Amino acid sequence: MDKKLLEILACPICKSSLIYDKDNQELICKADKLAFPIRDGIPVMLEDDARELSFEEAEALRK
Repeated sequence: MDKKLLEILACPICKSSLIYDKDNQELICKADKLAFPIRDGIPVMLEDDARELSFEEAEALRK
């Protein structure tokens, strides 16, 4: 994921910054507890394609 692209991308729902999860190829919004997939190097920033973070995943981000 290009660092410059990550700096300008924001959550499409709440406009907060995103965290890049390299292992799962996702962009994570801590505020909405959603993970947006990255497919073929392209972030898919659609609410319908995002998955909800589990309680454990959300708690791990708080630390």
